[in-house]
Amino acid sequence: MINKNSPVPIYHQLEEYIKQQIENGILKEEAIIPSEREYAQMFQISRMTVRQAINNLVIEGYLKRQKGRGTFVNRKKVEQELQGMTSFTEDMRSRGMSPSSTLLSFQIIPADNKTALNLKVEENESVYKIKRIRLADGSPMAIETAYIPVKLVPGLTEANSNLSLYQYIEDNLSLSISEATQEIEASNAGSLEAETLEISIGEPLLLIKRISYLQDGVPFELVKSAFRADRYRFIHTMKR
Repeated sequence: MINKNSPVPIYHQLEEYIKQQIENGILKEEAIIPSEREYAQMFQISRMTVRQAINNLVIEGYLKRQKGRGTFVNRKKVEQELQGMTSFTEDMRSRGMSPSSTLLSFQIIPADNKTALNLKVEENESVYKIKRIRLADGSPMAIETAYIPVKLVPGLTEANSNLSLYQYIEDNLSLSISEATQEIEASNAGSLEAETLEISIGEPLLLIKRISYLQDGVPFELVKSAFRADRYRFIHTMKR
């Protein structure tokens, strides 16, 4: 509850109160929260103080505003440690979520100059181009485009490309996956990303470029992904 005699600012006390309600399941994911007026009356505080607390919780990702509808509890973000190498499928299953994919396109194309350089193949060499929507518990998390040299992963089809590619490579081709390099940058959703990921135009995205390598150091996959920043975050532990 709010203690007006506490040295802790009232807006911060309200933030912690709302956080506790979210974490205890009193305010559930996607539920609308009380209005600024209702909180102000409930605790006999100013609406400006309530607005500051709610703004901070929106910035932190606990809440989200929907124009004309109100403020809602955000879905909990999926966290991924930037240590160890896992596929999207493995990552979601480890969190007790059900991974799935919607295949948007499956093509064999000639590698352009940039793709060839990343995969260390000849320009115009045949590569698979696989574009998918990655989902967790039925909710779209990312748009993913993968490029894979045909000569390294023969026999890939539209049917098995929509399963875990890592599992296919390790189990069906008996290849050993070693490591990956990954680049992350911030962006905003355009109309295509917004429609596909069920978000608004301009909402933040995490753009991720990953090059994965086999045990012998040969790159076998270039993946470019656009993740919903409201549903995904990365954690990295650094030691001195």
